[in-house]
Amino acid sequence: MLSLEEIGLWLLSISLPILAVYFGYLIITRAFNNMGFSSVEAIIIVFLSALLGYGFFNSIIGISFNNLPLFQYNNWQVGINTGGAIIPIALSIYLGIKHRYSLKRLGLGIIIVSIVTYLVTQPNPEKGIVAVFPLWIAPILAASIVSFWFLWDSRRNPGPFAYICGTMGVLIGADIFHLIELLQMEISSETPAIIGGAVVFDMVFITGILAVLLDGVVTFQNPSSEKKKTTQT
Repeated sequence: MLSLEEIGLWLLSISLPILAVYFGYLIITRAFNNMGFSSVEAIIIVFLSALLGYGFFNSIIGISFNNLPLFQYNNWQVGINTGGAIIPIALSIYLGIKHRYSLKRLGLGIIIVSIVTYLVTQPNPEKGIVAVFPLWIAPILAASIVSFWFLWDSRRNPGPFAYICGTMGVLIGADIFHLIELLQMEISSETPAIIGGAVVFDMVFITGILAVLLDGVVTFQNPSSEKKKTTQT
């Protein structure tokens, strides 16, 4: 018969993963709500990113659909991940077109986040492009700040702007700016260098989500109430 201590540890081992998944669900859905997506759409996007990014459909399709090859340099095989990079890029393009942001402001915001990202990341031949804690928080803060800065006069929801700047800024500042440095490092065997290779745990994916969430916390904005105001006007 189990003791009370063993029962407590057993319940804790079960409850902690459930709580982690639940809080992850709250964070993701809240961030996507701030971008104008429903909770169902948020879950579909994240699950699709994970399934495509981790190669779940590879055996079904018969080809590697998660890491798409771009080019090869010496022993480096450079590619891009579907879930960790292509889907965030597609979302950024969609949000930019939908909200009709000024290309000048959007471009400047992306450049600022790119520079910040470049300064806090570095190439590692074993791990790719990395940033240590707490430096990886800097691009998130930068994306949130530029979204408020450029949209302050228009009183528009800064969430989608922050997502675009965060996603594209990290993609350019980390994976593209540092790619040349990474390719110059000598390696003895063929090694993949995948943009967005960590999929839903990649810096590209996470920065966009957390920047939007930070904007929502600062503004205390309720997406549903904003929709009502838009409908009434």
